[in-house]
Amino acid sequence: MTDTTSDTSARRGHRRRDAVALTAAVSAAATATAAGSLLPGPAAAPLLCAAGLAAGWPAVARLRTRWSRRHDPAPPPSDTGAAAPAPAPGATAPGAQPALWRMRTTVQDSPGSLAALCTALAAHHVDILSLQTHPLAAGTADEFLLRAPGALTPQELTGAVAAAGGRSTWLERADTHDLVDAPARMLGLATRTALDSAELPLALRQLLGRCTIRSVPARPLRGRPAEPLPAEGVLEEHVMKFRDAFGGSLIVERPQLPFTPTEFARVHALVELDRRLGRRMPHRREVLTLPEGNDLTVRRAGPDDLAAAVAMHGRCSAATLTRRYHGPVGDADAYLRHLLGPHHGRTLAVETASGRLVALGHLLWDGDETEVALLVEDAWQQRGIGADLLRRLVEMAGEAGCESVYAITQASNTGMVAAMRGLGLPLDYQIEDGTLVITTRPQGEPALRTTRPATASGESPGHG
Repeated sequence: MTDTTSDTSARRGHRRRDAVALTAAVSAAATATAAGSLLPGPAAAPLLCAAGLAAGWPAVARLRTRWSRRHDPAPPPSDTGAAAPAPAPGATAPGAQPALWRMRTTVQDSPGSLAALCTALAAHHVDILSLQTHPLAAGTADEFLLRAPGALTPQELTGAVAAAGGRSTWLERADTHDLVDAPARMLGLATRTALDSAELPLALRQLLGRCTIRSVPARPLRGRPAEPLPAEGVLEEHVMKFRDAFGGSLIVERPQLPFTPTEFARVHALVELDRRLGRRMPHRREVLTLPEGNDLTVRRAGPDDLAAAVAMHGRCSAATLTRRYHGPVGDADAYLRHLLGPHHGRTLAVETASGRLVALGHLLWDGDETEVALLVEDAWQQRGIGADLLRRLVEMAGEAGCESVYAITQASNTGMVAAMRGLGLPLDYQIEDGTLVITTRPQGEPALRTTRPATASGESPGHG
């Protein structure tokens, strides 16, 4: 990280700020217009509200600047017999692939500071694909999406930025998903959030990059409830806190990069959209056919299933509950309210034709990782229900962009180990004091996209 001190300029209202404000206003109007066409009927109004909030955010601009590379006007060496000139510093060597970078640096809020930064990047043949500005109390944080020559090292890139007046520079590799402009990205995230309560943590992670998101219930299992947060939320340097739609709080942490007021406003808009829309989730239902021919229904579950889940607990043995929750059986019912909350992850329920709940599968957001957990009622074990639920949950994790999924069980739970092996994915095993943690990576594996019939080799009591 590069950290160069500079005097804070008190000058405001220069041309860059005016241009940014104008661009943001036009983008917000376009976003609001487009939003209305996505979800007809009642769902369109909240999206229009969310898109309209974009107009109130601190100015966010998209700049696509391609700097002309200077070529020697002399005739080709083949015409004169002269030796070919040496390549310019930072130029991409033949066959080298350009690299995409996300970079944020703080500059003085004064005329010419952005131009000096762009000139320094152009000198190293770095193409600016987009730019967003984050006004701060001391200066302006400029966030770039860059395409740089493959031979240019991160140290050379940050060194050039520091020489041009940038400080507190942060650099991270980007990918093609970052090429979507800011208004289109915000509209997409608002749409995802409007359709499914469980999408809010994922949308925030896409918006903010690498961060940890925790949902704290209003009534913790132990200890005193936390002090209520103000309605407008709390912004600290590396932490943001908001009220969630279910009475608890949503805490976002990013230790490697401070949050800006612009990011705080964007997150607040999505959290407010989620709060106004209340509980919601897709109503898709799928059929699971057991080996003996019985059909069960697999669907998403939420807080409204709390009573049915508690009743299922009552039909489970103490051994089953202990293997699932790894703790006192008396706390099992209290965990359900937390597990069924959509901000903690996604839950799948398996029910009979009469509507009786017989199994639950949880996909729980845990920072950069995702935990999977299963519970199958004793009378329905050894029928492949747990294996089928596990496959579905890992597929959901892959679709959500989760890099890794892990399961915590006991080393003696051979059924859960067999179910994880049945995924057909590479597995990593870690054993500590009889507790087994099995980790896999769901993305890009053809086995996850293959529909398989349920088998009888899936689960042992408790963990599916």
